Amino acid sequence: MQKIILKPGKEKALLRKHPWIFSGAIASDRGAEDGEMVMVCANDQSILGYGHYQSRGSISVRMLSFGSQPLAFDFWNTRLQNALELRKKLNLIRPDNEIFRLIHGEGDGLPGLIIDVYGKHAVVQPHHLGMVRSVSAIVSGLKSLDYSLETIYIKHPDKNSNATDEFVLGDTEETVALENGVPFRVNWVTGQKTGFFIDQRENRHLLGSLCNGKSVLNLFSYSGGFSMYAIKNNASKVTSVDISQKAIDLCNANAELQQDVEVHHGVAEDVLAFLRDSEEVYDIVIVDPPAYAKSLKKKHSAVQGYKRLNAEAFKHVKKGGFMLTFSCSQVVDRELFYNTITAAGIEAGVEARVLQHLGQGPDHPVNLFHPEGSYLKGLWMEVN
Repeated sequence: MQKIILKPGKEKALLRKHPWIFSGAIASDRGAEDGEMVMVCANDQSILGYGHYQSRGSISVRMLSFGSQPLAFDFWNTRLQNALELRKKLNLIRPDNEIFRLIHGEGDGLPGLIIDVYGKHAVVQPHHLGMVRSVSAIVSGLKSLDYSLETIYIKHPDKNSNATDEFVLGDTEETVALENGVPFRVNWVTGQKTGFFIDQRENRHLLGSLCNGKSVLNLFSYSGGFSMYAIKNNASKVTSVDISQKAIDLCNANAELQQDVEVHHGVAEDVLAFLRDSEEVYDIVIVDPPAYAKSLKKKHSAVQGYKRLNAEAFKHVKKGGFMLTFSCSQVVDRELFYNTITAAGIEAGVEARVLQHLGQGPDHPVNLFHPEGSYLKGLWMEVN
């Protein structure tokens, strides 16, 4: 096993159990290959832990364990089973809730790995080469779980890589699964990410509790997560807007699974254009855009984008209505997001009060020593 030697003083972050080692902290990589397991040592040669090495990008090592003890032979099985036990403890695996995230990267001690489960089907996303090279061990661990899987699909998020998406168990591409009793069609082969956005479960449940008899506008709807909860909870009218016709087709297909599909209206249009061309107001507006910034270089333009978007959205909330707005951009922290929404409210000329700060569900846990894992930010507001 190759050794990674850190520069003097650069071991402090690891001693605080932060799972990332940046390239500038490394004194020597001694010829380590991309994706291989390495031993990480302080400058005095003391062993700090073990992780996956990658020369490309700013993060050179993602730590899998800390201390001098090498990874146990059953490391992968144990991490996966521990993650499953947590989801059971959280009561997320029920007959009326078949959709959950099993592995959330650093939050489950497996940096760069995402595993989502839809009923009897698991979708594995390895986000760096170390996890790509560990797929066989991950699959073996999934098969050993106290949870019966019929499908395991490996879906590589980097479409520029040479890795090929593949089934390693079964060949099912799509299912209908329940989330809090709400049915959704999920296709992990053709859908975005792993096929669905599970992190909004609790926020969708909150929305559902507010919707009885209300008109709802869901912006950046994708397959209609929020919209379906609104329909299920007797909203009077639900409008889903997404620039992608494919997304609206998915949304309409999910609406067909509901008992009262007549209340739903899907619109394939640019969201800002829709808002600027419409004068209609709604009891509840949801603003859930994709990440506007995936790097620090784009933070300023992202903030301006969030401000413009939310300023327009505020104008479409009835007096006394609710707005739920979100950002999943990791580089836009909670304080900056809050300040941006404040600026949008001033520009829109509204009065608003925050009822609750929102975030990702408990199956997207955040490692105490890795606050960067808290990426989803949201505000539930009353608007006047």
